[in-house]
Amino acid sequence: MSSVGLADDNGACWRCHDGGQEIVASGEKKQPLHAIPPERYAQGVHGRMACRECHTGIVNLDPPHQTDTATKIDCAICHEKRTEEKEARIRRNIDLYRKSFHARPNPDDPNFPNATCHECHDTHFFNVPPGDRATPGHAAWRAGIPELCGKCHDDPLERFSASIHGVELSRKNNPRAPTCTDCHGIHDITGSHIPAFTLGATENCGKCHPRNLASYRRFYHGQVNRLGATATANCFHCHDSHATRAVKDPGATVHPGKRLKTCQKCHDGQNRPLATPGFTSFTPHAHADDFARYPAMWIASRLMHGLTWGVMLFFLLHSALWFHREWRERPPAPRPAPSGRHVRRFPWFWRVAHLLFALTVMTLIATGMTLHHAHAPWAPLLAKLMGGPANMGWIHRGAALLMASLFLLHLLVLLPRLIRDKHFTWFGPDSLLPNRRDFRECGAMFRWFLGRGEKPRFERWTYYEKFDYWAVFWGMALIGGSGVLLAFPHVAGAYFDGWVFNVALLLHGEEAFLAAVFLFTIHFFNNHFLPSRLPPPETVIFTGSDALEKLQKEHPAYHARLLANHALERHLVPPPARMLVRGSQILGLLLIGCGLILLLLTLHGALTA
Repeated sequence: MSSVGLADDNGACWRCHDGGQEIVASGEKKQPLHAIPPERYAQGVHGRMACRECHTGIVNLDPPHQTDTATKIDCAICHEKRTEEKEARIRRNIDLYRKSFHARPNPDDPNFPNATCHECHDTHFFNVPPGDRATPGHAAWRAGIPELCGKCHDDPLERFSASIHGVELSRKNNPRAPTCTDCHGIHDITGSHIPAFTLGATENCGKCHPRNLASYRRFYHGQVNRLGATATANCFHCHDSHATRAVKDPGATVHPGKRLKTCQKCHDGQNRPLATPGFTSFTPHAHADDFARYPAMWIASRLMHGLTWGVMLFFLLHSALWFHREWRERPPAPRPAPSGRHVRRFPWFWRVAHLLFALTVMTLIATGMTLHHAHAPWAPLLAKLMGGPANMGWIHRGAALLMASLFLLHLLVLLPRLIRDKHFTWFGPDSLLPNRRDFRECGAMFRWFLGRGEKPRFERWTYYEKFDYWAVFWGMALIGGSGVLLAFPHVAGAYFDGWVFNVALLLHGEEAFLAAVFLFTIHFFNNHFLPSRLPPPETVIFTGSDALEKLQKEHPAYHARLLANHALERHLVPPPARMLVRGSQILGLLLIGCGLILLLLTLHGALTA
């Protein structure tokens, strides 16, 4: 072919590239001529473009074309210059591509990227797929994507083609079945080891499996995933990324016969304790709304909801009536000056134990509710402040260990003293064990609320103080017992079926929620926000003593008993030092403030779940 000038149309190019000739270009290596049939080219989105608009480096038409080697074909050169509104999406795609794995230099030849536009789109014949997803053309375009990607990724293509997704897409022609671009994106391709991909994988799967996504988020794997943890199981860790199969399929990674091996990929005995047989029956998608499939969770959920609503409604009514009665009868004149005499209520050991207990409870609620309400917008921020989900877990377990130690120390100190005390009776006035008098006084209190009787004359401990005390015991049993199972799943899994983990996690979260709401509403009200105790805080638990007049008013039967037994003088102590009182007030306000913040976060998380 003789040298000729470049034409404005494509006719000169098609003299050789129309696909009808068996021409090979001369040079160091002979290669078949790239055929561009004019009819197919005209049907593509670039059909009205002249060849030289892209092939700008060609100097003449003599094969092999003399080219300017410094000039490379780049789709972005054209699309970035276009100003039409419809080109904005293409420009965004160019930016996404440049940040993707495809745009990185190819390891085998760093002069070229891993993949260019024309390798996916075939710029000579590329056409925009139909916008209507319901059309056969769009379904055909989606069905062809795996083969397109498989040109480079042949092993994933082979596994995907045999998967439940691949069968639905290619053999059953289901246009709703997922294809490569649904999970990996189109232009912003990244590796599955990238945190953003790992965290977004569950969202992608949830588009087609919303119920499974919702149930996954209720358990530990899904909770820490929402807090930004990538070192936790998500959909493709369990179900496999490309070879996904139905659970009943013997080849599925989540089939009962293979489930333990799948769990042991993460719970391998090295990075985590080795998964034991109980793991195989744990159900990461269990929920409490299906009695037929998950009866234990359904029952546990109803019991916890009944307990929560029963306790809170009773004590909210109790608090509202109490506040109304005291507010109506508050003294109009200033309170009389106290005599300065104080009665010891709490020795130093119990005061220190209470402070440590309060701090551990708030730490447990801050870490636990952040996990329990991982969906809330504040949860990832709070988790980040605590060093991330993994570090937050260590803080939670450390606080739990301290609380359990305080609880056991409390019993080890208290029980021997009670056993040695010859004057102590287990159901006597100095005992915290509930008795019939407590029930009578509770009824009398409600009559007083309604103006139908006298206020009961309380002994050393009131019925609501005893409730606070024994609530810790049932909380330790439920929260502590379930927490131990969850902290050592490999041990529990060797003795219990997996559904025990499902129930344990439900009980752990629901009882912790009840404890948090009760402590920061009812407990705070009884001790700090009664009209007779305003302004807060009540400091007796930090100073250890109460004014004699206050004891006489709030525990008149106890005061009368001390007088009758000539024992009052033994309980009188000097007033606490001014610095101790001031420090107790500051500490009390700080704890109340932290508690109220935790209450608001907990309620917000529950209401937005």
